[in-house]
Amino acid sequence: MIDKYAGKAQVCAKPVICLLLILFLVMLNGCAVRQYAINRIGDAIAGGGDGFASDNDPDLIRDASPFSLKMMESLLAENPRHRGLLLAANKGFTQYAYAYVQQNADEMEATDVTAAYAERDRARRLYLRARDYGLRGLSLEQTDFFVILRADPQATVKRVKPEDVALLYWTGAAWAAAIAAGKDDPFLVADLPVVEALIMRAYEIDETFDNGALHVFLISYEMSRSAVSKDAAEKARNHFNRAVELSDGLQAAPYVALAESVTVQERRRDEFTKLLSQALAVDIDKRPDWRLSNLIMQRRARWLLAHTDEYFIE
Repeated sequence: MIDKYAGKAQVCAKPVICLLLILFLVMLNGCAVRQYAINRIGDAIAGGGDGFASDNDPDLIRDASPFSLKMMESLLAENPRHRGLLLAANKGFTQYAYAYVQQNADEMEATDVTAAYAERDRARRLYLRARDYGLRGLSLEQTDFFVILRADPQATVKRVKPEDVALLYWTGAAWAAAIAAGKDDPFLVADLPVVEALIMRAYEIDETFDNGALHVFLISYEMSRSAVSKDAAEKARNHFNRAVELSDGLQAAPYVALAESVTVQERRRDEFTKLLSQALAVDIDKRPDWRLSNLIMQRRARWLLAHTDEYFIE
């Protein structure tokens, strides 16, 4: 359902310094000085993340991410209208939930169904937390955005400005992932039209967003709609081709998405293994800023390959 939620939670480039600054805030008595300091730290955290994205150790990032995410939440408690922090929390919780909670649930299901169910429920809650931060970001320009969005999704998203395309995408992606992880909740599933409105508005604004992230999302989404159209697979393949084009073939996510979403439904075992092999062949060093996301998706590709027989039972 999601493209490359690979733990790229945005953090300050020097987290120890950020922590010391936060502790220093407690000592400040002047409201203006305190607020200024909070804003500066928030800007630093919201604008960071390159150190995480280029890391070659996903487990290290898994252990570091909760600290950075809670740091964002602490700052948002002091400055709840900081747009950059709201987007960073929206994006960071979505990526963390996918890379380190949902995938973990999938991998443990074969040996411990109960633990996998609990982990998947945790992923759902983290996705909803991510969604709520995104909705708060979108509400900065429109009061009661959440309420009017549900009442009239199409008209509401039309008023979202182009500079908020990232909030549209990450809010829609988090919401879609929560629905996928909570299919037994009819109230959550009923929000699918809202998710589609958010994603399609982002697509309308900039279909090239984040080197094809929207197209990777739509590969899976076309095949997961409640009423799958006859040409859904063709649409998904078109999105795949565009995603590969926009990323110069240097992202593993499009290959994994097409393999997992389309080839399984079409019973194309050979194409399934070919696509996953292509994902594993992506050179993670050609785009250092995509290194971590590629490592996460290559891990997914290896797991899928190891379970090929389960997906294609004769």
